[in-house]
Amino acid sequence: MKNQFLIALDLDGTLLTDNKTISERTLKTLKRLQQEGHIVMISTGRPFRSSVQYYHELELNTPIVNFNGAFVHHPLDENWGNYHSPMELDVAKQIVNSCNQYNVYNIVAEVLDNVYLHNHDKKLLDIFHMGNPNITTGNLNQMLNDHPTSLLIHAEEKHVHHIREHLSTMHAEVIDHRRWGAPWHIIEIVKSGLNKAVGIQKVADYYQIDQTNIIAFGDEDNDLEMIEYAGVGVAMGNGIKPLKDIANEVTFSNIDDGVSVFLEDFFKLK
Repeated sequence: MKNQFLIALDLDGTLLTDNKTISERTLKTLKRLQQEGHIVMISTGRPFRSSVQYYHELELNTPIVNFNGAFVHHPLDENWGNYHSPMELDVAKQIVNSCNQYNVYNIVAEVLDNVYLHNHDKKLLDIFHMGNPNITTGNLNQMLNDHPTSLLIHAEEKHVHHIREHLSTMHAEVIDHRRWGAPWHIIEIVKSGLNKAVGIQKVADYYQIDQTNIIAFGDEDNDLEMIEYAGVGVAMGNGIKPLKDIANEVTFSNIDDGVSVFLEDFFKLK
């Protein structure tokens, strides 16, 4: 197809409304663009188990980026490749130990579809129940025995900055960390060098899509690299200011069909 585009979509705060649904308008627009030969993909911090329903709703047949680039695979083609890049187990345990000085609420480790909670926490369990993962509760230094795909630290807001400073000082060469948006004061940690842009580049190379023909949508700081990498980086109206500052374009919010509004105009859909 001449001038084929790759459209990469973050989920929460971007493709999804605040009710965690895809609006009819956005769904219709994305399916039409697929029918016209463009490539649509999901690029999210979520694990696959909690993004698969949207993958099927969009009727995708493309690879997906999960865990902010720590896991990239093609759900419908096992021969495409399976790129799982967890952090080292000993690093994760060092981080767990260092959190003792900050009296954090909880620490969660995920090894693909296995979830480990340092402390029992019903609110966090409600977040992680989607997709029926295997959930283990107990001291991570004792219960965790595999290299984690990601590590989440749920802390008091006043401690988040100090914890991130500690992580940057002590583990900068082996991990990358980001902060979740409000209302959760959670620090998400993955292996160093991983982000959504890394995963999208794998997909773009596979489809032989030039970087200038990549359109990416996002709203939070885990979208920064993806928005900067894409030929057309689009920040949502509800996005954070640092993302808007580096984006090529800013569209409407996730509750105002921002993704669809931009694509309808960009591709001159009628």
